[in-house]
Amino acid sequence: MILSAIDWALIIGFFIISLTIGIAVARQSGKDAKSFFLSGRNMPWWLLGVSMVATTFAADTPNFVAGVIRQDGVYGNWIWWSFLLTGMLTVFFYARLWRRSGITTDLEFYELRYSGKSAAFLRGFRAIYLGVFFNIVIMANVCLAAIKIGHVMFGFSESETLIVASIITVLYSMLGGLRGVLLTDFIQFIIAMVGSIWATVYIVNMPEIGGLDALLSHPVVSTKTSLFPDFTNLDIVIPLLIIPLAVQWWSVWYPGAEPGGGGYIAQRMLAAKDEKHATGATLFFNIAHYALRPWPWIIIGLASLIVFPNLESLQAAFPNLSSSYVKDDLSYPAMLTYLPAGLLGLVITSLIAAFMSTISTHLNWGSSYVVNDFYARFVKPKASGKEQVLVGRISTVIMMVLAGCLALILEEARDAFNLLLQIGAGTGLLFIMRWFWYRINPFSEITAMAVSFLIAVFFFINGKLETPIVELASHWQLVFGVVVTTIAWVAVSLLTKPSNAKTIAHYEDTVFKGDSKFHNFGYKIVAFFASIIGVYNLLFTTGFFIYGDFIYACISLAVVILCGWIIWTFWKKVV
Repeated sequence: MILSAIDWALIIGFFIISLTIGIAVARQSGKDAKSFFLSGRNMPWWLLGVSMVATTFAADTPNFVAGVIRQDGVYGNWIWWSFLLTGMLTVFFYARLWRRSGITTDLEFYELRYSGKSAAFLRGFRAIYLGVFFNIVIMANVCLAAIKIGHVMFGFSESETLIVASIITVLYSMLGGLRGVLLTDFIQFIIAMVGSIWATVYIVNMPEIGGLDALLSHPVVSTKTSLFPDFTNLDIVIPLLIIPLAVQWWSVWYPGAEPGGGGYIAQRMLAAKDEKHATGATLFFNIAHYALRPWPWIIIGLASLIVFPNLESLQAAFPNLSSSYVKDDLSYPAMLTYLPAGLLGLVITSLIAAFMSTISTHLNWGSSYVVNDFYARFVKPKASGKEQVLVGRISTVIMMVLAGCLALILEEARDAFNLLLQIGAGTGLLFIMRWFWYRINPFSEITAMAVSFLIAVFFFINGKLETPIVELASHWQLVFGVVVTTIAWVAVSLLTKPSNAKTIAHYEDTVFKGDSKFHNFGYKIVAFFASIIGVYNLLFTTGFFIYGDFIYACISLAVVILCGWIIWTFWKKVV
């Protein structure tokens, strides 16, 4: 593909803006660890909310959605739409508690909630386990998408793509800390949304597609547009709808959708001005992530079925790309090759922005664990603020290099998604309950983490064998992991001693501030269900309007308005 001068100008201009922001806020962000990782705890809800959305708009997300569309249809997205329940649980039950805790990272919570050497061990171990190893897997998956986009759009090799894509990201992440990440996220989100919507409109009206009506009436596409699977076909309903909505959302730890909040979502809540801003940011994130953003990716995924009906057509279009990379998730960047000059540059810039937003967040989040929960806690407790920032910057570079290396052995976005789900299977309920059930202790968490990981490794190796030891579909593997892991950590919780009473009393005074743990619980439950119903109906409203089902669209919109009124009415009771 040959890019025009205007395309290159847009791309280079974006790089310059991102780097300039990093340089501009470097001095303020480099004062100490809290400035670098939490931006002084004075961020407004709208900036934090947009940052959360921008982070989850990774370069691999459109690829992932397009791959799901091609394999299962629109209803296949329930495997991640189900995480809306997780997000809304965080909004109404946990966002206030995170902000009240006053901690720097969610891992610091362990020594607030638990006592003894086991709590310290858990904090230090998970700092490396999550902040380094797990984080690198996530970033490698994003880098995999960048590799595919780089080859399709620029003809770059794997190493060329990773070098070009990473240098600017690492530089402004090292310099600007969380403040730099938040400010660039805001710009990146606007570019990403404009680019994806404009690209969708252009692609739908290409001669090969013939407009929206022709797209939706195409024989191949028309079988993929349903929002729900055929309820008589249990082979589809169980893995794609029932298990995600009945089991997956509360039982699985997944980045960006951690039960009870955690990771970079918790980091944003901890950086908020106050509890109201933390709650508002998380609510905005869930509305935008699940209801406002998916449809451009869905439409392009459907259009790709006409232009590239199978993997063979994709391979023929990109003969120089290794066959190991030619999967259904390649269809999204493949469709973008049809865009004209100017728009092509904007869309490529939006994909670069998506990549940079996600990687910069994970670099800052991961290095916050390395510094706050490992280096400053165990290696050098008296390290100065500037020294902690230096360690954070060094760890940023190392993690980026390791993620790039791992990306070279991955093949498809959905593979990593399933692996991450399996690794976190069964731990979710613990993260929900630990705020309220005093019996949960560090040994509960260690058990959950170890058992879920061992089960995931077993099924991963089992799946690579020519003759598997166990023949079990991936969704039943997930259920097996949830059941066994949950039984294991609950049993350990009951058989071991809880944290000492003094620690628990201090924890409850800090996060509940004298209120009952179940203060206004009824209002929160009503708001929780209203928000779920409202956001899903907002998602359906857009879909029905696109499909031309205006009666259903109006009904869904009426439900959205009703749910919005309920949440507005109860807002002061739940925040």
